[in-house]
Amino acid sequence: MTNTVLGLLRHGQTDWNIDLRLQGTTDIPMNEAGIAQISLAARSLPGAWDVILSSPLGRAKHSAQIVAEVLGHGEVIEEPLLLERSFGVGEGMTYEQWQHHYAQLEDIPGADSKLVMKERSLRLLEEIQIRYAGSRVLAVSHGALIRFVLNEVSQGKIPPAGERLQNASLHIFRHSGAWSVDGWAPESLGSELPGDYK
Repeated sequence: MTNTVLGLLRHGQTDWNIDLRLQGTTDIPMNEAGIAQISLAARSLPGAWDVILSSPLGRAKHSAQIVAEVLGHGEVIEEPLLLERSFGVGEGMTYEQWQHHYAQLEDIPGADSKLVMKERSLRLLEEIQIRYAGSRVLAVSHGALIRFVLNEVSQGKIPPAGERLQNASLHIFRHSGAWSVDGWAPESLGSELPGDYK
């Protein structure tokens, strides 16, 4: 039986990423550097991909559309399970601001709990295996959601505490009887950005 491969690609940079603001489900667009990042990443993707999925948020959909264009794919399929973790009233706050008011992210009113995110991560993996068994699926998503998936599949081993997943980073999972982490890298995929975007 052919293995199912899932590549989780984080969207390109936004201005809120630069400012270290909680972004969550607020629909902040990619900036010019983010568009450049994703264009580089798309040209550096390993192997061929059968399906391209995207979170419903604009920064992910724009990233997925750039990837699809580079790869010659005609369709990007929107997948609600790829949505970023909601941070409730904390969205728009800098890390310093929310940490001043709340002990942890779960304490922010309206934020998705760790349990909600764990369950959604497991449901995403289950849906990928059911709907796209034997395929190579590239899914454009968000930092927090990708962290939860990595954490679940690796049984808490990755990513290490405090390790930030950069924009346009790629994390690959393989299903062969069970899901495993086939490769993960916190750095952006592809070459260094041109000087104007550093």
